[in-house]
Amino acid sequence: MRVPFDDKVWSGRSDEGEPGDTRRIFNQVVPFGGARRREDVLRAAPCVESDATVIVGFGSDEGVRRNQGRVGAAHAPKELRRVLAGLPAKTSTATLADAGDVVCDDGDLEGAQAELANVVSDVLASGGRPLVFGGGHEVAWGTYSGLRLHQERVDGATSATTRKLLIINFDAHFDLRQKRPANSGTPFDQIANDCAGRGVPFNYACFGVSDLGNTASLFAHAAELGVRYVLDVDMQEPQLPQRLDDLQQLLDSADDVYLTIDLDVLPAATAPGVSAPAALGVPLSVVESMVQRVRASGKLRAADIAEYNPSLDQDKRTARAAARLAYRLL
Repeated sequence: MRVPFDDKVWSGRSDEGEPGDTRRIFNQVVPFGGARRREDVLRAAPCVESDATVIVGFGSDEGVRRNQGRVGAAHAPKELRRVLAGLPAKTSTATLADAGDVVCDDGDLEGAQAELANVVSDVLASGGRPLVFGGGHEVAWGTYSGLRLHQERVDGATSATTRKLLIINFDAHFDLRQKRPANSGTPFDQIANDCAGRGVPFNYACFGVSDLGNTASLFAHAAELGVRYVLDVDMQEPQLPQRLDDLQQLLDSADDVYLTIDLDVLPAATAPGVSAPAALGVPLSVVESMVQRVRASGKLRAADIAEYNPSLDQDKRTARAAARLAYRLL
């Protein structure tokens, strides 16, 4: 189900009367117009500025429920917008568009993911860059599918199979579970299967993996698929220079990047509002520095932020951490 743009969540403090630029993010938000008719995507004039960010919400608990996690992430998109709204305006960003939400409230996760893919594809076709607010990490299959759908619709099948897509995940978990039906723990196994079906490499890097949060079976499956990963113990601040070098090597070899951030990669003190809080986790400063490196590459095509659960948050700590990361991606 699609829920249209709601301008009521984009509000905040006004500093009129103060000198200089006092705008905040909510002053920059406009509704996303879409690519009009899908059959006219190739001829459609851009509806947003080139590379402008378009927020898309994915209100879903179904994947977390199927994965036996703590539900509540379906309410995240609206709460993340509220916190992001009050941050200072990005001087380099004239506008920020909002495409509304895709909501899964009937158990039809697969249908909601397909609808999200259509929205992501439309945003890309309009010249925008989607930033999706989940929802559980099942959002990743929808975002990835939208990116592939856009490549097929606009760039053609040849381009979709020749351009090298790098998938970067900041996550305590591989999310490579092979059990079906799909859930919040299966999206990257689904992507691996899709890549195999297309005959393209599964180019997946996972930063912040917890050795206590993944079974031996998951580590073995990651090895079988050639997944590159870094454990959380090697993602602390003293290791940041090396991790940035590692990340840059990955970016240099890619044509396009899909970035996904599961907030349970952060320490529990920073992000208590997730289904599975991390005992160690990766410092926000490390994740933020690496996210900024991805953004600066010029290769980022789509991004999402997953697993924020407002019902489990304390003093909006998780929301503020998520909004800070989203801000760096604008």
